[in-house]
Amino acid sequence: MTAIDLAVIGLGYVGMPLAKEAVAAGLKVVGVDVDPAKVEALNAGQSYIDDLSDADLEHMLASGFSATLDESVLSRSNTIVICVPTPLDEDHRPDLSAVEGATKSVARNLSRGTLVVLESTTWPGTTDEVARPLLETSGLTAGEDFHLAFSPERIDPGNPKFGLRNTPKVVGGYTMTCRDRATAFYGQFIEQVVPVSGTREAEMAKLLENTYRHVNIALVNEMAIFCDELGINLWESIEAAATKPFGFQKFLPGPGVGGHCIPVDPSYLSYTVRKLGYPFRFVELAQEINERMPSYVVARVQRLLNRHKKAVNGAKVVMLGVTYKPDIADERETPALPVARALLELGADLSFADPYVKEWAVDGTPVPREDDLAEAVVGADVTLLLQQHAAFDLDMVEAKARLVLDTRGVLAEGERIERL
Repeated sequence: MTAIDLAVIGLGYVGMPLAKEAVAAGLKVVGVDVDPAKVEALNAGQSYIDDLSDADLEHMLASGFSATLDESVLSRSNTIVICVPTPLDEDHRPDLSAVEGATKSVARNLSRGTLVVLESTTWPGTTDEVARPLLETSGLTAGEDFHLAFSPERIDPGNPKFGLRNTPKVVGGYTMTCRDRATAFYGQFIEQVVPVSGTREAEMAKLLENTYRHVNIALVNEMAIFCDELGINLWESIEAAATKPFGFQKFLPGPGVGGHCIPVDPSYLSYTVRKLGYPFRFVELAQEINERMPSYVVARVQRLLNRHKKAVNGAKVVMLGVTYKPDIADERETPALPVARALLELGADLSFADPYVKEWAVDGTPVPREDDLAEAVVGADVTLLLQQHAAFDLDMVEAKARLVLDTRGVLAEGERIERL
């Protein structure tokens, strides 16, 4: 049977951009997933990924790409890349069940000479301590019979400037030979590959990147809370500080953090440090601050309504933007969810407007969708801007909304409009 250059396990926001670039480079690629709906949609040319259009997918299919539920294709694959989710469980501990399941499927079909790469974000040591033993149940030995590496994903959905091809790719191997093999593989379709000395260094690099962002977002979020009480326009102060050409990077406050990376990845690092016997105080403090921002947003809505002699109970509140970042449909870990949950508990008459989300529910309770933005903001007691989608007519919101809480600092403050 025909050999496969690359098998991608996990056909989501990480796996599909990888498959797309590999196909464009002329590689024969197959995608493997356990979700029949995803496999069926992809093979029918229907993309569910923001950064992959139907036209992109049709081109991939015409170039030989296919998706399958059949793990036996792994036995014919020269390279296998695992891109499955790594969420946290209810106790904020890493849930590696998807990684373990995918790795076991690889082990059942592992051939001598294959390169296996883990891209799923996880705690340092996972590749060596979890993936390698599972793979070696095949009877093959890592570094001798097959190659093993870790390369953290750096996908930023909706980023118009940086995609997979032009974002440097960090690679760490179980051995130097493993690293060189993985570096050569990614070098076929990524402009710059950054080799590091081992898998742990590559795993830590990803956690460091996102912990850095997590801590700095928490810093400005906490500053937003006390600057409001001090009567200081933090947004103006941030822009002023950002004029310094060295030693400062701009981070902005918001209603909370979303997506897979920022709310989740630092907890993997905290988990690793706690196993050593002491807390990672920076991360845990940042987590506490960022997780309380939705409650703070709701408190600000209450205050805004109270100033105009209105109660939250019975008030019409329209939420603008319920995705975790602008101009994409991704709702993973969106702070809009805890904000909406708290407003509903207080008795608000809640609705939402979002061009990327057709249906939205909070704990199984559907939230009405507003199709006419102007009509929605005119009819609402308060408009809560959570995400600044480019499709929103913000000038109209400024002009027509009765009251606005702007959590993104994009509207001009005034008697009716408050910034976070």
